[in-house]
Amino acid sequence: MANIEIELEVNGRQEQVSVEPGKTLLHLLRENLGLTGAKDGCRSGDCGACVVIVDGRSVNSCMVLAPQAEGSSVMTVEGLAQGDELHPLQRAFAENWAFQCGFCTPGMLASCYALLEFNDNPTRDEIRAAIAGNFCRCTGYQAVVKAVEQAATELRVLKGGSRNA
Repeated sequence: MANIEIELEVNGRQEQVSVEPGKTLLHLLRENLGLTGAKDGCRSGDCGACVVIVDGRSVNSCMVLAPQAEGSSVMTVEGLAQGDELHPLQRAFAENWAFQCGFCTPGMLASCYALLEFNDNPTRDEIRAAIAGNFCRCTGYQAVVKAVEQAATELRVLKGGSRNA
């Protein structure tokens, strides 16, 4: 089959890519664009290692065909930081040791980022629901919940414009 030309925005950059019709968004990101943060864990949408944000929603990129992303805005874990400045969520993950081996971390960060974009003051149950599709064999999830709570507080302060809020 002939390749398909698609255009999409990835981490704020317009991209035009020629892909095979059956190629997944995950493999487009990794192979065509060199964005290897999202991982190929299960190829069935069960582990969450490949989660990215598409048009504001967290999705398992292994379950999305690249041509379906035509015209979409995609954010990967690589798009969270601003230059050398980590996103508050990334800092909170590091400060709370919300990772061990790191395989699930990019997908976990993407799921948590999507939650915080929608809900800047999530409850612990809402955080757990947001990461329900992300499997981690190392951390036990408690550190992830603490990190999201910390990041949510920091993000609310930043939105208010004062660190004393």
